[in-house]
This record gives sequence, structure tokens and C-alpha cells, in this order.
Amino acid sequence: MSTYFPKGQEIQRKWFLVDATGIPVGRLSSAVAEVLSGKRKPTWTPFLDTGDHVVVINAAKAVFTGKKMDQKVYHRVPNTQPGSIKSVRAKVMHQTFPARIIESAVKGMLPKGPLGRQMYRKLKVYEGANHQQTAQQPETLKIDA
Repeated sequence: MSTYFPKGQEIQRKWFLVDATGIPVGRLSSAVAEVLSGKRKPTWTPFLDTGDHVVVINAAKAVFTGKKMDQKVYHRVPNTQPGSIKSVRAKVMHQTFPARIIESAVKGMLPKGPLGRQMYRKLKVYEGANHQQTAQQPETLKIDA
């Protein structure tokens, strides 16, 4: 008996809406990464993108547990020059670009390479309650805090 692999036309993609209000960033991003990769579906395959689209709203209201808000540091390298690393504390990042916190956490939990980049493109994160995906009629996804 051979293993079943879904074909491209057989993969059904849904849209989910997640409200990040009061949910810790780690729990939120692990649940979102699971939906993006399709691990909640019975047709999940490690080398195929069988996941769904996810819209995260109220990213500015997501919380950190413990002392992460004061101690966690985000690093980025804007160009390839040696010593050009830029570091920003989580508190400053939360005040200026709260959507980037969730985006970077989810991106780190997805597979590396072309498959992970394809999954990451199905994520939309918004700071407030308004989003542009109302035409897709997303279902509400409940994540326990």
C-alpha cells in the first residue's frame, strides 16, 4: 500500500482570523505556525505546503511573559558590512512596530528554505482590529492564553 500525497488541486485552503489580545507571543506564534504549515490537517505532508491563511489582528495587544519585555533583544543586519548589526529591545519594538514581533516569532518557527518562505507568505499581521481580508470571510480561530 502506498502513502497518499495530496495533489496541488486537492489542497483546500481556508482563512482564519486570530485576535492577539492578551495572548503571550510564544503561544500565539506556535499556534499560528502550526496552522500555516498545515499540521492540523490529516493531509499534512512534510515537503508540501498544505497549510491555511492566517490573519492576526490586535498585534499591539499581545503580551510577553516574565521579564521579556525589558530583557529580550531583536537583532537585524541591515547590510552586509561587518559590524553593522542593529539591536532593539522588545519594549521599543513593541511601541514602534508591534506586528514585526509576531512576524519574526512565527517566521522562526516555520521550516527554513523555499517551503518556509511559501508558508510565511500566507500570514497577515495587523496592529489594530481592522484588516483587509474581509472578502475572504475568515473563520475565527480561538487560541487559549
